[in-house]
Amino acid sequence: MLMTLHLALTAQTDSRSAESSKPAAATMQVQSNLNQLMRGVLYPAANVVFFAQSDDPATVKRPAGLDPSLATDPLVSTFGGWLAVENAALALADSANLLLIPGRQCTNGEPAPINSPDWTRFVQDLRDAGVKAYKAAQTKDQDKMIEASDTLSAACAGCHRKWRDKPRGADRCK
Repeated sequence: MLMTLHLALTAQTDSRSAESSKPAAATMQVQSNLNQLMRGVLYPAANVVFFAQSDDPATVKRPAGLDPSLATDPLVSTFGGWLAVENAALALADSANLLLIPGRQCTNGEPAPINSPDWTRFVQDLRDAGVKAYKAAQTKDQDKMIEASDTLSAACAGCHRKWRDKPRGADRCK
């Protein structure tokens, strides 16, 4: 009995010291307003996906003498071609999470409408469109990219119609 008690106390002490040595969990922090996030992440990634519906990413030529690691065009970078399209699609899917972080503001200083059921639906549409574009890019089939691009365009347009394209007013967010 005494041995069992000693082992139990040792186990508790070991688990407490292991917990105290764990690094603190990172918290989500907002650094950009909605417009900055769109311009910096979603818009460039969407353009790469949209490119693949009309041009074959495998045939994109890198300018002569350009070091691919220094390329600002993802299609000719080190991870260019179809891989760039796959990565852009995944960036869109994962960016949906960024659109749900509390504290994000619209450019006009109003809080982003993250608690709106419409916002949640549009964010899920974006996530789904990104996953669909990723799967289409993996096939390297431009017909599938056209369909995926249509889905992505519709996902963006729904949210834009509701909040961005409105004239100035209380329900406008960009």
